[in-house]
Amino acid sequence: MVNTTARVTRGGKHFEVLVDLDEALKLKRGQGFIGSALLTEAVFHNLKAGTRASEEDLMKFFETTDVNVIAEKIIKAGEIVLPTDYKNEELDKKYKQVVDFLVKNAVSGDGRPYTPDRIMKALHEAHVVVKNKPIEEQIPRIIDDVSKILPIKVEIKKVKLLIPAQHTARAYGILNEYKESENWKSNGDLEIIVAVPAGLLMDFYDKINSSTHGSVLSEEMK
Repeated sequence: MVNTTARVTRGGKHFEVLVDLDEALKLKRGQGFIGSALLTEAVFHNLKAGTRASEEDLMKFFETTDVNVIAEKIIKAGEIVLPTDYKNEELDKKYKQVVDFLVKNAVSGDGRPYTPDRIMKALHEAHVVVKNKPIEEQIPRIIDDVSKILPIKVEIKKVKLLIPAQHTARAYGILNEYKESENWKSNGDLEIIVAVPAGLLMDFYDKINSSTHGSVLSEEMK
């Protein structure tokens, strides 16, 4: 179990609670329970110094003095401090996911596969930044960066999609990572052409179908 601080600022004042890192992260994702995440019986202005928040401040900024209710608000709306070891471990996992994808889907200019070590070396040589968000959203940028160091080819599938107007807002964030061109119809529908690495195509379809409730029309292009 790793303990850490969850904190939020309201009205220029800091409010902090001690939490279990894994359980707090679950709760922030909507999957956990405050009883498992919270490790203190009070809310603090400064946890390390032991400076407790007054009931007056709690009522003013949270409209309650219930520590569980306040702590859940802090966890969900504020920041969970990630220890350096945890951040490094999570970053290593992200890089490994990128390497695994490129080893499976990328080849050299003459069609030969690359080893994981060579891919990892290229990532570092190209100063590739892997962000804390889904890998599939970063792959197009990463491929562009790695290609400057290493001759690399990834099979790309072009797809034309028609997104009904009522679903464009939810779907656009998924589409934008792969967009080649777009055409907004007079009725608000979006016709868009995307270029998606073949290894991500099924995952891409799953996300688009989920965001449009299966109402998207798609056509793979040659």
